[in-house]
Amino acid sequence: MRAIFVQIKCEMGTAYRVAERAADEIAELSELYSTSGQYDLLGKFYLGVDADIGRFVTERVQSLPGVRDTYTLITFNAFGGGRTG
Repeated sequence: MRAIFVQIKCEMGTAYRVAERAADEIAELSELYSTSGQYDLLGKFYLGVDADIGRFVTERVQSLPGVRDTYTLITFNAFGGGRTG
């Protein structure tokens, strides 16, 4: 599995509806945060290593009613916290 992050810009007044629908309909969604700034939501999704990221974003995320724009970040490595000294 690999993580991708998708910033989601919503139509005015739809961010909470988009978030609820994404949580209900997208099994690959791990976490979804409301944010300030240029984008309204930040989603963390886990996809299989052979998954087509572009197809996933366009067909599963961008197709949600109320989504106006997305910006996708592809990750390479995850680093854990908890290091001492």
